[in-house]
Amino acid sequence: MISDPRFHGAVKRLGEIPKVYLVLSSKGGVGKSLISTLLSYYSSLKEVPTGLLDLDFTNPSTHIILGVKPGEISYKEEKGLEPFKIGKLSYFSIISFTRDNPLVLKGDEARNVMREVLSIVNWTGVQKLFIDTPPGLGDEQLEAIYNLKSLVKPIVVSTPHNLSIQSVLRLVKILRDAGFSEILFVENMGNGKLEAFADAEGLNYVGYIPFVENIESCIGSTLKIENCVLKQYFEAILSKT
Repeated sequence: MISDPRFHGAVKRLGEIPKVYLVLSSKGGVGKSLISTLLSYYSSLKEVPTGLLDLDFTNPSTHIILGVKPGEISYKEEKGLEPFKIGKLSYFSIISFTRDNPLVLKGDEARNVMREVLSIVNWTGVQKLFIDTPPGLGDEQLEAIYNLKSLVKPIVVSTPHNLSIQSVLRLVKILRDAGFSEILFVENMGNGKLEAFADAEGLNYVGYIPFVENIESCIGSTLKIENCVLKQYFEAILSKT
């Protein structure tokens, strides 16, 4: 058991949220942050109090997808830090502190920052929280997987490419070993052909997002997100979460 009081604070914070999703990918470039951001934003439009937490400290990108500049983000202190509101979405990213400066963290440093963030952000009232994690399997992801497993539900994102699928198998094994009985699976830039793969691996296939050449038309502002041609696919996934 971790003795760090910040970890216990994090457990308390997350334990007050009915649904917490840990969005994971075993490698970069599969569109995990796009999935996290648009799922959370569309959820907030459905009158469900929703939050988005960006735990990618080194290369955060959710604010870019939402069309918010780091200098525009601020947090009020009320029993911790209150998330910033983007429309109806409650949002937190460390980018508001680091701005455009790179934050290179290793080992204990990354874990310490993660514990600090999880323990100080006050998500009171939020019913559904999506946590965007860094790509791959670093110390932050492993700590969240093994020590927060009773509080979170994993969403694994993959493309149909063989390299992505093979690395997903390794991630799924880690999640199984950690004790997760249900793993949600989202196919990005695909057409649904990974549903059979998900079924064979015992994953809960919740839908796919098709490939579009001009993804820029869907990101960079909340107006673009609301008028995105992919909206119906994200809403279909939300109906299963």
